[in-house]
Amino acid sequence: MKQALSEIIPVLRGAGNILIATHVFPDADALGAQLALGNILRSLGKKVYLYSEEPAHYILEFLPGSDRLSIGLPELDQFDCGVALDCGDDMRLGKVKDYLLNIHPFVVIDHHTGHKNFGDIRWVDAGKSSTGEMVYELAQAMDADIDYDTAYCLYSAIVSDTGSFKYASTSADTLRIAGELVGRGVKPAEISGKIFDNFTRNRLQLLQEVLATLTLYEDEQLAVITVTREMYDKTGTTAADTELFINYPRSLEMVKVAAFVKETKEYVGVSLRSKDQFDVAQVARLFGGGGHRNAAGFKLRDKNIDQVRKELLAELHVLLTTPQN
Repeated sequence: MKQALSEIIPVLRGAGNILIATHVFPDADALGAQLALGNILRSLGKKVYLYSEEPAHYILEFLPGSDRLSIGLPELDQFDCGVALDCGDDMRLGKVKDYLLNIHPFVVIDHHTGHKNFGDIRWVDAGKSSTGEMVYELAQAMDADIDYDTAYCLYSAIVSDTGSFKYASTSADTLRIAGELVGRGVKPAEISGKIFDNFTRNRLQLLQEVLATLTLYEDEQLAVITVTREMYDKTGTTAADTELFINYPRSLEMVKVAAFVKETKEYVGVSLRSKDQFDVAQVARLFGGGGHRNAAGFKLRDKNIDQVRKELLAELHVLLTTPQN
């Protein structure tokens, strides 16, 4: 990790114009890290282009600088460096990933297990709670200023990806960094309210529809919920409105693994969460995805929702009936 970080620093210091991207449909960790790194590099005198396929969803508009995202691609030859944040594989960069990867050097900063190597220089540390935590460490290593807006974005990234510090990825360093960000004026109650208590009426109606699909398997150790395109149409919502829905089935006392099956026009996506020793990342990898031991996912474009559900249940049965290390 230190070696990769030491390679990244001179690249960023030597670059004058930098493109920063993250994965499509970014969560608070991805977008918070992207916005924070943009601020950090600007404070060092760099020109920054924050690339996104689409504007920030309303759920994340509270992040300072979310309106600075640039939709659409500029001429690549103007950039001295590209950076991808929170991407376990290059497919997560979206429709123009091949275009973006023509920027050299291309730096990758990520914390997912099962990371599929891409880019020219990689700093991948699955022991970190979030990409936000890694960006903070990068800022410290570069002696960069962390102003209030940057601290706000980084704290949002960390508190989101740790589930308010309740996930196993939360370490002493995570809490120390969060404390230092609070010391810069960030108010934890304010940010947690905007991340976790931000339902519109439509979004609450969608949650009602989704929870009505809750089904338990494997002696109630496995909980599965589903969202369909019809539910989005009925409630006037989008896929972004399902953020954190997976936490509801996971919260059931007897449940060890929770799955959220999501239908869109282009693919069927699955989010997986687990407790204790159950490694859902190994299941996600069977379907071409990845993630963390207790939080992972994948997307399939060539199968319908019933096929995905059937195959998923079979693999989760194996996971729950096989002794874990």
